[in-house]
Amino acid sequence: MATRILFIGLAALVVTIAVADQSPLQDFCVADPSNGVFVNGFACKDPKMVQANDFYFGGLHIAGNVSNPVGSKVTPVTMAQLPGLNTLGISLARIDYAPWGINPPHTHPRASEILTVIEGTLEVGFVTSNPDNRLITKVLSKGDVFVFPVGLIHFQRNVGYSNAIAIAGLSSQNPGIITIANAVFGSNPDIATDILAKAFQVDKSIAGQIQSKF
Repeated sequence: MATRILFIGLAALVVTIAVADQSPLQDFCVADPSNGVFVNGFACKDPKMVQANDFYFGGLHIAGNVSNPVGSKVTPVTMAQLPGLNTLGISLARIDYAPWGINPPHTHPRASEILTVIEGTLEVGFVTSNPDNRLITKVLSKGDVFVFPVGLIHFQRNVGYSNAIAIAGLSSQNPGIITIANAVFGSNPDIATDILAKAFQVDKSIAGQIQSKF
């Protein structure tokens, strides 16, 4: 029994480490992208050289340009934009949506996401993993909050006739993003069209046509 309890405890510890950024071991570790040392994240800037601006990002009040094919723009605030986030395990983003614009189906491989609607009305949803692939979806209004679990494919769509705005919090300093269509049809080099045709059960010419758009 004791061995089983120990095994369960170790398994839980492994799962916890696998789905969240590790806790910092000092007050802060401001990212130093110029450092040539490769670590899981970025090496720390000398604490004596740290300034207030290392913990500051300005401009989240500025609307993103939504004049693109999908009708949305994400303004991220991750470690890349705010070096003081390094090792802290959090980040956020502003998302702007044109009328009927979408934030296309995507995943964050290293973070869960909590989304708050600031303006407008959004249809949001995520898909559970195999074999169920169940769509969990809801329409949100101003002030509503919705959570997307780590790693699951999710999306948002503006279902109103005016622009919409949302703020997303993420449980990683560097959540990553995999936009499904871009990754599958826009990889470098291309995935072979016969593989895509078989995967999506379409003719090779259709797979190639979609691929050409990315």
